[in-house]
Amino acid sequence: MSVKGRRVLLLVPPVTYRATDFVLAANRLELDVVIGSNGALPLGGNPVVRVDPIDIEASVRRVLATVGAVDAVVAVDADMLPLAARLGAVLGLAGNSPESVAAANDKATQRRLWLAAGVAQPRFQIVPADAVARSIGFPCVVKPVSLSASRGVLRADDEAGLSAAVSEIRAILAEAGGAEGQAILLEEYVPGWELSIDGLLTNGTLAVTAIFDKPDTPDGPTFEETLLVTPSRLPAPTLAAATALAEQAARALGLGRGPIHAELRIDRRPGIARPVMLELAARSIGGLCSRSLRFLGGTSLEMLILLDALGVAVDLGQPPGASGVLMLPVERDGVLQAVEGQAEARAVAGITGLSITIPLGQAVRPLPRGDRYLGFIFAEARDADAVEAALRCARDRLRPVIV
Repeated sequence: MSVKGRRVLLLVPPVTYRATDFVLAANRLELDVVIGSNGALPLGGNPVVRVDPIDIEASVRRVLATVGAVDAVVAVDADMLPLAARLGAVLGLAGNSPESVAAANDKATQRRLWLAAGVAQPRFQIVPADAVARSIGFPCVVKPVSLSASRGVLRADDEAGLSAAVSEIRAILAEAGGAEGQAILLEEYVPGWELSIDGLLTNGTLAVTAIFDKPDTPDGPTFEETLLVTPSRLPAPTLAAATALAEQAARALGLGRGPIHAELRIDRRPGIARPVMLELAARSIGGLCSRSLRFLGGTSLEMLILLDALGVAVDLGQPPGASGVLMLPVERDGVLQAVEGQAEARAVAGITGLSITIPLGQAVRPLPRGDRYLGFIFAEARDADAVEAALRCARDRLRPVIV
């Protein structure tokens, strides 16, 4: 089914990895694109309307007055999800309700709704801003309820570590602006293999677009993601159970339409051995990671999301083989002077791309305070083991210079 000429409003925050790929996808589909943003640079010559994800009602009025009717509203990144949901509701478009998107954006609300629905998850405690954190047992994971990309997520192994983690998170929230009064979430630490599930919801039913293994599953003190490889090497029954859990978790939040990105662990403690939910977002995988995915006919994940938003049935078939991405973490505070060894990394068999996403001369910080990766390496090969080996080999050839 052709979608040529159909009108789509792309909501783009000023800082995002995703804008270019969504605009390219829209151009390939020959869509009529309008950009809604609060600071993004002009993209592909498309008209831009100013919106503010904080002042949602004023933004809705401005869009209605200046843009008019559209066939779909798509949030390019998480910051724009509440506005996209509200606009969709006002325009009568199929999509998730503002309430369900708000629930997915708040980790404390997620936990409460999952508890009520019987979704398998770690034990947790929500600590209000004016309260003192009390242990739920050690080790535990301490995190803010709002930030993403593992920012502010810390492991505590004792009372002193818990107190230090809470203080650190409070400082990070203060830096984030307007977030000092947020609650903090304590979770029991769940050991085991970690994976992520991406997919598209239709009437609450999840169609999987990718399941990524995380061979370097972090165990603290911070929880940066690095290596992702698909397809997963876990047994089929384990993957089926994890997918069913992700679908249950999305439904418990009220989500029924569009992309989701779920993070899970396979709890390997004696006598348990089951998937448990860590987090779920009403968006697709972040960063540039979607570039590691391949679908039949050269379709990108962003194209699938746009087609799905327009109500077009999509083919999630993938060619044989495996693919993956390695996110390059910032290793220390300082100023990025160079990333040496890029030619050698690109020359590794199986490597399909390397993108350094932080400009040289810019100050950088590692997690838990930092919120960006140095860049992304992409690979394709006959199987997941070969992809993982290629990504590790390419990473070993890179030498970031931070002073």
